[in-house]
Amino acid sequence: MAALAAVGTLASLTACGGGSSSSDSSSGGSKGTYAFWDPYPQFNASSAWGKLVTSCGTKAGVKLKRTSYDTTDLGNKALLAAQQGNAPDVMLVDNPVVSTLVEAGILNKTSDLGLDTASIQKNIIGAGTLNGASYGVPIGANTLALYYNKKVLSAAGVDPASVKDWNSLTTALKKVKGAGKKGITFSAINTEEGSFQFLPWFWGAGGDLTKLDSARGVAALSLWKQWVDSGYAPKDVLQNTQTTSWQEFATGDYAFGENGTWQLGNAEKAGFDYGIINIPAQNGGSAPVPTGGEFVTVPVQKDTGRYDVSKKIVACLTSDANLLPTDTTLQYVAPTAAVQAQQVKQNPKLKPWVDAVAAARGRTSGGLGTKYPTISQPMWTAVQAALSGSNSPQDALATAQQSAQKG
Repeated sequence: MAALAAVGTLASLTACGGGSSSSDSSSGGSKGTYAFWDPYPQFNASSAWGKLVTSCGTKAGVKLKRTSYDTTDLGNKALLAAQQGNAPDVMLVDNPVVSTLVEAGILNKTSDLGLDTASIQKNIIGAGTLNGASYGVPIGANTLALYYNKKVLSAAGVDPASVKDWNSLTTALKKVKGAGKKGITFSAINTEEGSFQFLPWFWGAGGDLTKLDSARGVAALSLWKQWVDSGYAPKDVLQNTQTTSWQEFATGDYAFGENGTWQLGNAEKAGFDYGIINIPAQNGGSAPVPTGGEFVTVPVQKDTGRYDVSKKIVACLTSDANLLPTDTTLQYVAPTAAVQAQQVKQNPKLKPWVDAVAAARGRTSGGLGTKYPTISQPMWTAVQAALSGSNSPQDALATAQQSAQKG
């Protein structure tokens, strides 16, 4: 019953990911065929990622049968397949989903498999760690920062280096509006994307997810409300996904856009000079940002003899030699310092993202695990209530806290 009960919690967990499902939906495999699921339907068999998956199977001496789903669909299917006893041999899942799958009893510990995770950045692997044990190997991480339009800031007389805290950012937005341009765009939609984008401000105020209605949490929500009420941010942030928010920034009218590593390719095509700064904390410094990205996991199998090959597949997919091209393709920051250094050498524009990931934290970290979805949904609901004007930030978060405690 744990698996079925957990299915409902997965629908709200993704902050970034692929599109619709592709390939066939069979799982399991014969002795010479191993099943592999991933959330990258945008990459077909002829893509660099598709070829790497095939080659890792070949190196392990088996045929790797790959099936791709969108992120939420994959998590739900994983729970059902495990309950039916036909989970795939290896599975790549969004990091907040790991704790849900662990609670359902369907993932192996990396230590039991003999997988080495010593070189993985602690905060990145933390998103897939429960009670001191890791249950997968991260393929990479993405996170959030502020993109800025150099021309818009220059015309408003704003030096991006002056943005060091909330006050200086709000002052910059006021100057931009005064110069006839638009301030900042972000996603405050009533899904996990809204929570994902709110967390840097919430954490940047010192907020605690177990106390949504603390003065610190209220300060973060009040900041966003101030921006919307003052016209520094558009009212459509309530409907904005991270994609539509990016599309707004890409018009060239906005000074700032809160968005992720995965937009770097689009930023290069935007047609205007841009820069990137870390999201500032309330009183200065970089705000903690949430980690996105996936973990390569090995689901529990009745035939434990299959684990040796599964381990070889995971080790191949996450080797330093393969992480560099994979994370370049995905526009992710690698989970190891060695590969991060190679990435920055290859593309210096990744340096702010490496710094941002270093300051990032997992949404399910700190012992939250499967409690996170029961906190995140009331939180994004509170954001919607406050920004729409139907409730004050204080009252909206008080309601959210009551709901989270019931959850």
